[in-house]
Amino acid sequence: MKLLHIDSSILGDNSASRQLSAGVVKAWQAAEPGVEVTYRDLAAEGINHFSGATLGALGTPAEQRNAAQQQEADLSAKTLAEFLAADAVVLAAPMYNFTIPTQLKAWIDRIAVAGQTFRYTEAGPEGLCGNKKVIIVSTSGGLHVGQATGVAHEEYLKVLLGFLGITDIEFVRAHGLAYGDEFRSKSLSDANVLINEQLFAAA
Repeated sequence: MKLLHIDSSILGDNSASRQLSAGVVKAWQAAEPGVEVTYRDLAAEGINHFSGATLGALGTPAEQRNAAQQQEADLSAKTLAEFLAADAVVLAAPMYNFTIPTQLKAWIDRIAVAGQTFRYTEAGPEGLCGNKKVIIVSTSGGLHVGQATGVAHEEYLKVLLGFLGITDIEFVRAHGLAYGDEFRSKSLSDANVLINEQLFAAA
């Protein structure tokens, strides 16, 4: 089984989402020792944001690309290949200003590719990735689940993944992290209990 682990926080070792996503991967490996993990740190590796240059590179025949265009095309191809090869994805998604980090959006723009991860038919769009499982590690300073302030965070990710055909989605949440030390500690503790005692209990 191939597992793709995606981090997107800019906070390094201080990141709650990084700590929890690492915990999910460790627990998954314990439950399924044969798991093969591919890791991508979107904050450190810096996928360029989707742009006219990206489209231009992808639309230019390989033999006509300059060095910069080839680099763009190679990055897009590698990012998409990692996603397509994965049976499951652990996606760390902290909330920044009511939405996901721009680094994560840049990754999404590389994997949402017509003809590869979705297609349009006479009956409408069809997702092509329905065989994948995704665990989203959702962190935020406030409490936004079920509120209008959370629509561009978790709800967006559910819509996007659903568009790609992915419906097997689970959340590991640590919210209210800015509500004081006691609230933060309990939120992280509850998330870790979910990861270590419940998430893979049936595995």
